[in-house]
Amino acid sequence: MSLFFIILLKVFPIYINVVLGYLSSKFLNVKRESIATLLIYILGPIVVFSATLSVKIDFAVAFLPIFLFVFCSIIAFGTLALFKNTWSDPTGNILAFSAGTGNTGYFGIPLAIIFFPPSLADIYIFTVLASLLYESTSGFYVTAKGNFTVKESLKKMSRLPILYAFIFGIILNIAGFEIPDVISSYTAQFKGAYGILGMMMLGMGLIGLKNSEGNFDIKFISIAYFMKFIFWPLAILGFIFLDKTFFIFLNDDLYKVLFLFAIVPLAGNTVTLAVLLNAKPEKASLAVFLSTVVSVVTIPLYIFLYGGF
Repeated sequence: MSLFFIILLKVFPIYINVVLGYLSSKFLNVKRESIATLLIYILGPIVVFSATLSVKIDFAVAFLPIFLFVFCSIIAFGTLALFKNTWSDPTGNILAFSAGTGNTGYFGIPLAIIFFPPSLADIYIFTVLASLLYESTSGFYVTAKGNFTVKESLKKMSRLPILYAFIFGIILNIAGFEIPDVISSYTAQFKGAYGILGMMMLGMGLIGLKNSEGNFDIKFISIAYFMKFIFWPLAILGFIFLDKTFFIFLNDDLYKVLFLFAIVPLAGNTVTLAVLLNAKPEKASLAVFLSTVVSVVTIPLYIFLYGGF
């Protein structure tokens, strides 16, 4: 069996969780809001705290979320400048947000657990901070520009428990505190639960999705998919090439973290912000769903081309 199909078989179970989420919502009346509450207020903070506390932080590891936050923000503001007047509604703002991020949490963390050893998976989870900060600051700003102020977006970020879990984890990490093995084995189980419930929640979001001609915005989907599936991987590969050739600041493991960050599908929070702005959330839902389907092929393909991790 070729390496591509081996990778495909590793990735495929993630999509089973999407189907299970759809079925649980349709036939068992499981509420998406309840799962989201668990993820945001319980599982997410525990996963981020334990990963941040477990990571051996050096300049190279600390560089990853800083670099990616700046990179995400530049892409978002650049995309907004290019396409803000293309639509009469806030679709251009939603496009700018989606161009700057991806489903690095609910989708990326399960992938990291599958392909990376635990220590490197923790570094990936630590790096997901870049998405958290982006979505709560510059990403939120470009989406809500004209509707909300920077102060309001910062206030929104201050309410995220994951942020405080990260700060607390950093403080204890610097202080030299280590999680006892018994507790570490317990908290490790939350990583799997976080990934499973996160993907199930994507499936739950498909309930009520209307696949009408008006929601299939070919221009929006084409640009968003170009940015996510072509620009992001090529840009990160370009950075990796420059670092390998000139800077030699990172290492092969950190290159894998960067590359995985770049190949996940569109972020689910694109739909959340579309609802907030009343910017045709059905259009955003369809785009996010189709990107998740497309990634069934693109993720194994990119990992195969990269060397199989």
